[in-house]
Amino acid sequence: MNGRNIRINKLFNQGKNAVIIAIDHGMFDGPIPGMIDLRETVKKISPEVDGVLMSPGMLKACGDFFSYKGAPIPIVRLNWSTVYCFHWEYEKAATVVASTARDAMALGAEIVLVSLTIATGDEQRDASNVEVYCRLMNEARELGIPVIGEYFPAGSDRLTPLQLHEKVYSSCRILSELGTDMIKTFYTNDFRKVTGSCPVPVFGLGAEKMPTQLDALRLAANEVRDGARGVVFGRNAIQVPDPAAFQQALYEVVKNRMKPEEAVAKFGLKDQERTNI
Repeated sequence: MNGRNIRINKLFNQGKNAVIIAIDHGMFDGPIPGMIDLRETVKKISPEVDGVLMSPGMLKACGDFFSYKGAPIPIVRLNWSTVYCFHWEYEKAATVVASTARDAMALGAEIVLVSLTIATGDEQRDASNVEVYCRLMNEARELGIPVIGEYFPAGSDRLTPLQLHEKVYSSCRILSELGTDMIKTFYTNDFRKVTGSCPVPVFGLGAEKMPTQLDALRLAANEVRDGARGVVFGRNAIQVPDPAAFQQALYEVVKNRMKPEEAVAKFGLKDQERTNI
């Protein structure tokens, strides 16, 4: 047992699947509904979830929310990529270092996330993205900090289901081969094939805001059914009338295999719009 394994085991508390809430969107989008005020955003996180994915600046501003025994694990994103800047219509998925693993650790991060986009159509860009990824991952490994590798394809909103699956299937295996500890990626139409080909835990992401909370819970249930060791949900866990209630429902679906319909009923989830998110 070493520091890396201790931190991974804390995320998968008692061997159960992990629930991670992502609130790092401002790193690429600026303020968005439900995530305007940093500290108010963190207050929407249920203490029952296992981890919270944040930007370096958010942990710096809100670190006191994670300073008690049993608090969710702070997870910090280390690199910045144009692949997430949909509002600027960027296409090339260029990646740079935003924070080192050492700086994130000094802020209080127990796990870091590093994203990777390859198969961009540009060999030099792909090689540069891999170099950034490996440099950050190797630094984190030297410090005993686990790494979640995120595969996010360029032009994800334009890919057919088959194209998305093929990219996720091959690229997640590449992340595994590069040495990542865990993977965050899109759910595909053959996700069991993705999870079955990776020797490390895979998390399914929530992606775009789903039409209803029931739809979001069904996505989580499908991801876990098909081999995911947990989920990373952002908009679907925050841009809802009662974030804490939804996250409690998500906890039951992901960890205890509660049926989504039962979770909606148990926690009284309703989909009316909130005016103050």
